[in-house]
Amino acid sequence: MANQDDTAKQMQAIQSRQDQRDGSMQKEESKDAVQTGIQEPAPPMPQQHLVKPGIEARMELKPKFMAEHYKGSGKLQGQVAIVTGGDSGIGRAVAVLYAREGADVAILYLNEHEDAAETRRCVEAEGQRCITVPGDVRDMEFCKQAVDQIVAEWGRMDVLVNNAAFQEHAADITDITEDRLDLTMRTNIYGYFHMVKACLPHMKRGGAIVNTGSVTGLKGSRQLLDYSATKGAIHAFTMSLAANLIDKGIRVNAVAPGPVWTPLNPADQSPEKVKEFGASTTYKRPAQPEELSPAYVFLASPACSSYITGVILPVTGTVGE
Repeated sequence: MANQDDTAKQMQAIQSRQDQRDGSMQKEESKDAVQTGIQEPAPPMPQQHLVKPGIEARMELKPKFMAEHYKGSGKLQGQVAIVTGGDSGIGRAVAVLYAREGADVAILYLNEHEDAAETRRCVEAEGQRCITVPGDVRDMEFCKQAVDQIVAEWGRMDVLVNNAAFQEHAADITDITEDRLDLTMRTNIYGYFHMVKACLPHMKRGGAIVNTGSVTGLKGSRQLLDYSATKGAIHAFTMSLAANLIDKGIRVNAVAPGPVWTPLNPADQSPEKVKEFGASTTYKRPAQPEELSPAYVFLASPACSSYITGVILPVTGTVGE
């Protein structure tokens, strides 16, 4: 039987050795951004404020979306995908990789015609067909007509990526008017419901739905009260819909990004805050859209994730989130 005094002395000896090592090894934590592969931009970011809804073509530092080192292997060959908010940012990056994996891609967007045209050019450069359809996902009738148009032209519907979003910060909850709350809720969560309802009649066993959630839906955000609430709702919607559709053989998952360099954030934050965008993550930098898009391929492709549904996949750049 161990002697208590000996055990205590052993603990003290271990503590003493560690204290000595801590004292001799003290150094400042590196302030450099973490790069684990391709060199990506890091703060300070350009101090720019965009007018909503935010045009990627007008960003001083263009987001990286081409994922030039990503090689397609036919993971979505012959499929048809719809990406809402696909004109820019994460949506554009997803559209490009889906095309590289063999899918034809339909882009739904609000009114960012210049960005949508560039996304279409990039998808077609991958050798796939692309349709761009402007409209508002808050409108159920628009969603139905857009999906019907795409199915009429291409004959099928396999993957839905719900990605369109509205975000605007508020220092105080009293800043969020009823009209503003309604706009955020109807864009970010009603739009997801509308698109699922429009697509489901055309989806067959093996289809996939990938929703864009957010780290703010996992941990909240003090100045994004309404936006965070919708992202939390999207996570719950994802898990609930996955259970609802499992018997139909349709999988439903979500990606929860951390800070990503897209038009969404310079169109929300002040130039001073944009300068340090992403600096508070463990990586000390924001993600680029091309660092998110492979996760969307993974969750859409049955070859990669046929046994995964109802999952919220965090890609946040921060340990433990």
